[in-house]
Amino acid sequence: MSDPTSQLEALREVMDQLRSPGGCPWDAEQSHETLLKYLLEESYEFIEAVEEGDRQAMREELGDVLLQVFFHARMAEEHPTDPFNVEDVAKVVAEKLVRRHSHVFADVKVSGSAEVLENWEAQKAAEKGRVSATEGVPLGQPAIALATKLIYRAQKYGHQIAIEHPVKLAPGTTEKELGQVLLGVLDQALSLDIDPEAALRSAIKGYIGEIKKYESK
Repeated sequence: MSDPTSQLEALREVMDQLRSPGGCPWDAEQSHETLLKYLLEESYEFIEAVEEGDRQAMREELGDVLLQVFFHARMAEEHPTDPFNVEDVAKVVAEKLVRRHSHVFADVKVSGSAEVLENWEAQKAAEKGRVSATEGVPLGQPAIALATKLIYRAQKYGHQIAIEHPVKLAPGTTEKELGQVLLGVLDQALSLDIDPEAALRSAIKGYIGEIKKYESK
């Protein structure tokens, strides 16, 4: 089996040649901003490969995601005042994993995965000095993912914020059944000429307002 370290170094060398003078004109013209759409596209393509159980596609699409990491890291080396490279990126994430898995690398005891997630969120908040459940949540992500994250964060912070439930889900509702409920809501929204994404984002703004109101007490 080939050494994975050598393959990663080979990818780094290829990316360096593409970006350097005499390399690829298109690669040389790119910036962090122009590449963002490709990072999203490759991520979605990997998700699709996982959902379809296509191992060959998973390998290829995950490679495309890795390429984006190396591409951004190579461009970051060129920054005039705050350069960093892929080694710095790997160092930061490795240190973070060790720090936030104190139940593995230190003597902290946990009862299960739920407590692991609680400790992770608590450590992240402490490290970044976050005092609000909304801090660090990317507001540009799709509305359903954003709403899910905000509700999760508010609950983890212990906020008691009521949310109206016009559609009541029965105990024991399955993922498939929930999917049908959501699909039905979207179908009705479109028949009423309502943009579901915009509607949910509007509700999210109100929810964020409720979070901030709760935190200001």
